Amino acid sequence: MLFYEHIKDMLRIIMHGCNGRMGQAITRLVKEDNDMQIVAGIDPFDGVLNDYPVYKSIAECNIEADVVIDFAFANAVDGLLSYCLEKKLPIVLCTTGLTEEQMARVKEASKEIAILKSANMSLGVNLLIKLLKGAAPVLGNAGFDIEIVEQHHKMKKDAPSGTALALADTINESLDNKYTYVYDRTGRSEARRENEIGISAVRGGTIVGIHDVIFAGEDEVITLNHTAYSRAIFAKGALTAAKFLAGKEPGYYDMQDVIA
Repeated sequence: MLFYEHIKDMLRIIMHGCNGRMGQAITRLVKEDNDMQIVAGIDPFDGVLNDYPVYKSIAECNIEADVVIDFAFANAVDGLLSYCLEKKLPIVLCTTGLTEEQMARVKEASKEIAILKSANMSLGVNLLIKLLKGAAPVLGNAGFDIEIVEQHHKMKKDAPSGTALALADTINESLDNKYTYVYDRTGRSEARRENEIGISAVRGGTIVGIHDVIFAGEDEVITLNHTAYSRAIFAKGALTAAKFLAGKEPGYYDMQDVIA
């Protein structure tokens, strides 16, 4: 018990997926923060030396905590939800690729515990989303064409990125959902149609993430850009979300709630 007595006033975190790239990025940042501590990690894979106990499965963990940060695999989310429902623990849910059934269970679980999930954990990207809610109606209704170009490293398998789709959805929702998405103009021998959002994906090198939202009008172009130089921005966002979520009432939150 003595190991935990000195951190009783800190935010106590269980890092679900602690040995992955994001789990280790969060571990490094927490070491520099005097207001929080990782009290346990969960990861089925060995080979990483951590300064906190690590369990193969969250069901094995018996350490008290205030919040769980999840950067694991989709197939581990069901067990995570069951554990957190039993312990009444809030979750910063960062794992992607959840099925519709899993998302339905997440929404159901949020009636009993606080759950925060966003397409992108970066504070900058979420500020961009907030800016688009104001800019899109003004520029879209003024006849500006809208294009989104996203760039990522060559190992990224999905395209377009979830963030690009989230940006497009934000724009579309602010314009009464009257836009359609165009992912490929190959073979279309015609002028650009009205009320469409073009979404293009670039893959190459080690690009962490670049998103450009282009509003092209008559004789002027406005571009809103977000560039990620390191995955650390997602780790910082997750920690900010954890501080926000601890002690919150049950509900389904996202990063827009954090920056509100």
